[in-house]
Amino acid sequence: MANNATIEIDGKKYEFPLIEGTEKEVAIDIKSLRAATNGLITLDSGYKNTGSCESAITFLDGEKGILRYRGYSIEELAEKADFLEVAYLLIFGELPTSDQLNKFHTDIMNNSMVDEDVHKILDAFPKNAHPMGVLTSLTSGLIAFNPSSVNVDSEEEMYRAIVKILGQFPVLVAWVMRKKKGLPLNYGSKKLGYVDNM
Repeated sequence: MANNATIEIDGKKYEFPLIEGTEKEVAIDIKSLRAATNGLITLDSGYKNTGSCESAITFLDGEKGILRYRGYSIEELAEKADFLEVAYLLIFGELPTSDQLNKFHTDIMNNSMVDEDVHKILDAFPKNAHPMGVLTSLTSGLIAFNPSSVNVDSEEEMYRAIVKILGQFPVLVAWVMRKKKGLPLNYGSKKLGYVDNM
């Protein structure tokens, strides 16, 4: 396979690199097309032939019905893995061992307490507000209760931040839905699984 693709316009040739994706698919990297040709762009109605990014996490080929996360088909993950296993895979790049999954679940459950003042934010929303809007606002609002920044170069700090948001998220989801239904707010149960607590 050649390393470049050549496009000829009005007798002038322009070369663009070919790149190979995780599934051995080949793409023409045209990010310099506009600059190289003084403004020429491509037209791809519906983006049916355009890759939007390079991703080590997701591969999608809608025409063939393929969706993979970190190399695993969505069908295989749906059949054989639970929510936290897939979350671990997406975050850390591999499926967890039994010990890693148990630690991940325990650490998440140990970080499930949400500051009681979040109730005040939730109470400010009307009962008929769209749940996604409320949940988005509450999730964004969590930064006010933990304003310290996370050192993204520290695996330990990143892990703590991950388990904290994963621990608090089911509580927020449950609170939003319970408020909508007029039910009292609670924290779920440590005896239940992650998704069950939602």
